[in-house]
Amino acid sequence: MKTTTYIILLAALSLQSFQAISQDAGSGRRILENGVILPSTWPPEIEMNYSPMNLPYLKERMEVLPIDRGRQLFVDGFLIESTNLERVAHKPEKLRSNPVLYPETELEKGIYGNPGATAKDGGIWWDPKDGVFKMWYEAGWLYRLAYAYSYDGLHWIRPELDVVPGTNQVIENLFSDSSTIWLDHDTDNPEQRFKMFFRSPNSIPGSDVRYNYGWCMTSPDGIHWSEPVKTGPCGDRSTIFYNPFLKKWVYSLRNSGNVNKIKIGRYRNYHEHEDFLKGAEWSRDDLHFWLGADSLDKADPYIGDRPQLYNLSAVAYESIMVALPQIHLGPGNEVCRERGIPKITELKIAYSRDGFHWDRTDRDTFIAAERKEGSWDRGYVQSCGGLFTIVGDKLWFYYIGFRGGERISDTLECNSMHYGGSTGIAVLRRDGFVSLSAGEKEGYVTTRPVKFNGKWLFVNVDCPEGMLKAEILDIDGNVLEGYSADRCIPVSDDSTIRSIRWKGKKNLADIAGMPVRFRFYITGGDLYSFWVSPSENGESNGYSAAGGPGFTGSTDTEGIRAYKVAEPYNRLIEELDSKN
Repeated sequence: MKTTTYIILLAALSLQSFQAISQDAGSGRRILENGVILPSTWPPEIEMNYSPMNLPYLKERMEVLPIDRGRQLFVDGFLIESTNLERVAHKPEKLRSNPVLYPETELEKGIYGNPGATAKDGGIWWDPKDGVFKMWYEAGWLYRLAYAYSYDGLHWIRPELDVVPGTNQVIENLFSDSSTIWLDHDTDNPEQRFKMFFRSPNSIPGSDVRYNYGWCMTSPDGIHWSEPVKTGPCGDRSTIFYNPFLKKWVYSLRNSGNVNKIKIGRYRNYHEHEDFLKGAEWSRDDLHFWLGADSLDKADPYIGDRPQLYNLSAVAYESIMVALPQIHLGPGNEVCRERGIPKITELKIAYSRDGFHWDRTDRDTFIAAERKEGSWDRGYVQSCGGLFTIVGDKLWFYYIGFRGGERISDTLECNSMHYGGSTGIAVLRRDGFVSLSAGEKEGYVTTRPVKFNGKWLFVNVDCPEGMLKAEILDIDGNVLEGYSADRCIPVSDDSTIRSIRWKGKKNLADIAGMPVRFRFYITGGDLYSFWVSPSENGESNGYSAAGGPGFTGSTDTEGIRAYKVAEPYNRLIEELDSKN
């Protein structure tokens, strides 16, 4: 077939895929920018039965998947047509120099004898407006919400603010138990650049006040907050996040008890709304059962308690959503109170392409409790709002843990199970959640049909002693002229942003907008992701989680430029760790 005829055929097929989108949209079913077709009932009605979540977007998807939004990760089979490579899940490494924030000030000593400096969701973000990392955290156990900032993400400054003079406190009269602060880069209202969900403790010694609701507020600077809007009912470890694929604020609401006569302990209810403050005014009838621990969450062999879902916070990263489910393994509060030890909660990993259905294929612990007496993160390990920042070729996961064991008290608030909370960092390769791995024998992966408007193909690959090549096929599986593997310039490199070129081809401009398949061949290494960028800088236009040095907003528009800005940050973290 001659090239001109071939291009016309591909263009016709591309037009058919756009018409199919229009027909689905006309029937009332939403199609997200990453190619996910939402169920007709939304939010879906979920019945608790201890089975892992079904993932409807893996069973029904567009014939041709759009890939202009973000790096394309191999966390599931959504993009994969066929492969003989091994799927390998990875986990971050904790800094030896941890913790990076620990209780030092009078405010952080608290009022119950339990000092703490823990984000406890809170929020840790890179703010491009000021060029610093910003943190909101709980100062003292169940005490006050405070603010700190850092030029390097490792050394934190506690400024004296005018909210409560002489302190870095940002909320004057409310006791803090669970909060999420979100940096909203895309709001049209500068007075609402920061969003906060705030939840006070269930009980405060000396008070008969019972809290079963939270507060939502907005702020231009993250320090001075609007009048709070009272939320609907929710448990004490509730959080929020933004889902840009749905363009909705998601309220992840803790509950516990029985569902459909099944006693499941702690679980999550779901509520969403396009307006952050209006969405806060939910009623019980607005809430949907979402998810809890399931049959694949195994009990700790030494504790033996049934696992429970303690919290679920999430963030958009590249072309997917990432969550760190906090799994409670026990012991119960009564046992921990008696022994003066923190309960064991650990962070797992989950992925979603719609922000509601979560793929928990990887059940190994992502960030573990150390469980050793004297360890700063002995137990009660939890995530922070925003989940992770992007620092060049690394992802920095801020997390909290508790040491426990200093003193014993009969009351929950004063007990040493909550003693000594601090904040640390665990580091993962960028896109490094899952790789497709090959040994000495060549392996391959072929994608499903995709379409793009970019021009330059990039990969995240680790094969300095091996080799990676790529070819591009038409929708029927025929190799496109000029894009065969034998014309691809081979790559032997360890890089999280590496361009792929073909001899005689400047870029992919001549096939942009057409449905194609990518096939990657690799030996002696791991492939983590691929994407097609609009420029040679390699920007992905994917979502940037909690941001990082060089990023200017909620998406990656910088590519290699952000890597160059981040180089001194990663050098510093390596220097600090080498000294410990």
